[in-house]
Amino acid sequence: MPILPLEGYRPFVDATARFTALVARPDDEIPLDEAALLIAAHARPGLDVEGWRRELDELAAGAPGGSDPDAPAALAQHLFVDLGFAGNREHYTDPDNSYLDRVLERRLGIPITLSVVMLEVARRNGVLLHAVGMPGHFLVGGGAGEWFDPFNRGARLDLQGCAARFAETQGGAPLRPEHLRAIGTRRILERMLVNLQNAFVPARSPDAVWVVRLRLALPDLAPVVRGQLAAVLGRLGRFTEAARELDVVAQALPGDGGRQAAAAAARLRARAN
Repeated sequence: MPILPLEGYRPFVDATARFTALVARPDDEIPLDEAALLIAAHARPGLDVEGWRRELDELAAGAPGGSDPDAPAALAQHLFVDLGFAGNREHYTDPDNSYLDRVLERRLGIPITLSVVMLEVARRNGVLLHAVGMPGHFLVGGGAGEWFDPFNRGARLDLQGCAARFAETQGGAPLRPEHLRAIGTRRILERMLVNLQNAFVPARSPDAVWVVRLRLALPDLAPVVRGQLAAVLGRLGRFTEAARELDVVAQALPGDGGRQAAAAAARLRARAN
């Protein structure tokens, strides 16, 4: 597959094109570190994506590795205790917590980005870990019956510990097996973008537009989700762009759903004139 050059990104244009190309690959061929940094490149055009990937290389060079059963715990200790990567409890909703370069620079983040750091260092060092997108929280899975909580100093959890974490964020709801299933790279990126959307849309920040565009670039998007994102673009004043997305929804949905989407697209185009 051809690789787009990383040097000399034109703001938004090349970063968006590169992100779109990456997420179109099979899930296990998407480079999580690069794709996450491309999200950050939309907030800081001209970001040195390759430079920050080298920063991860250097971080991994000094970290534990290998296939030893104790390697995951040693890695968690190294990152979240020895090096001080920590959860940003004081400013949890700060968008910088969702940008991988800023997380590496400040050693502060939220569960998902701290997990990305652990996953990427582990990958470089041959430590087998996987992402666990638990609702309301994010963990890293190790061996059988073992999970790590990067937001809480890399705490090593058993099933009971995971249930306790879930209850804390979900109002005491019980943990179900599907909550601990491994998720792939595309789903990690989607959750990072959802976090940014939740930060930017209520504030009517212009940054909400590029976040929504990147979510729309994810393949196999359900028509209902595409329709919701089109509605966000409409609220942000991007009427023609929103109408184009609703045209896609109209073609995908049969019957009344498709007709309603087409009518909504027509109303948005009228507002654009």
